[in-house]
Amino acid sequence: MPNSPNELAKQDDAESGPPLTHSEYARLVRSDSRKISEPVVLEEYKRFYSLSWWIKAVIYCGLAVLFILAFFKWGVPFLFEKVLLPIMKWEATAFGRPVLAVVLIASLAIFPVLLIPSGPSMWLAGMIFGYGLGFVIIMVGTTIGMILPFLIGLLFRDRIHRWMKRWPQKAAMLRLAGEGSWFQQFRVVAIFRVSPFPYTIFNYVIVVTNMRFWPYLCGSIAGMVPEAFIYIYSGRLIRTYADIKYGNHHLTWVEIVYNAISFIIAVVTTIAFTIYAKAALNELDVAEGNGIEAAHAQDNNVHHLEMDSIPF
Repeated sequence: MPNSPNELAKQDDAESGPPLTHSEYARLVRSDSRKISEPVVLEEYKRFYSLSWWIKAVIYCGLAVLFILAFFKWGVPFLFEKVLLPIMKWEATAFGRPVLAVVLIASLAIFPVLLIPSGPSMWLAGMIFGYGLGFVIIMVGTTIGMILPFLIGLLFRDRIHRWMKRWPQKAAMLRLAGEGSWFQQFRVVAIFRVSPFPYTIFNYVIVVTNMRFWPYLCGSIAGMVPEAFIYIYSGRLIRTYADIKYGNHHLTWVEIVYNAISFIIAVVTTIAFTIYAKAALNELDVAEGNGIEAAHAQDNNVHHLEMDSIPF
């Protein structure tokens, strides 16, 4: 039994193991320092990434503002002088009002078949015919323009179905639109009409679902009503601006207040319809996802029941 202090010290050294060399001590110190510095480096990286993101956002917003200002400074006058005014003068001199109404209806009916936006024709209908007759022209033309692609799409339903396999998420949402009762299909079609979903493509791809014709037609007409009024109003606003800029027309205070209030109402209505349509489409997407998960869960349960029934 060791009693001397030297023997006790040797015994403690033997129990604690061999002494650490300088390299081993350095390695342990570096490992601890690396563990301590990793959160610091990660925090600095997050801070740098956040700062760079804000710098990019400010730059992009500045460029967007400059582009908008340049467009209003040079683009809008160019469009008025070189495009809109010549078209308005040509239509006023080349066609009578009945012939012009037929031309606009034909363009609104044919453009969606060719996947061409029909917004300019709606603007012209609003500028030339106003809210009453312009609304009738837009609704008649767009109704024909929604029926023709639907009937043509039925002839190429298998080919459109193969084409839609490239976008399974959109196809699943459209498939859900074709399910349910008459009112459910009517509601979903109306939501698609007021949503940012391209309606010229929607006219064709909806045929791959179980959508019936009458809910599709009635929902399309109901969804086009707010868009028609917005196009008519914007067309009238463009004409008023053209008369002030290039004509001798001067607005009274009543007309200025009326145009300002109408513009605010149009903007708020457009934003409200867009937000509502996006929220409704998100609900459809979530419902489709829940349906897929439920189907997978049911398949797994059936598989487990089959495995349990197999005798070993």
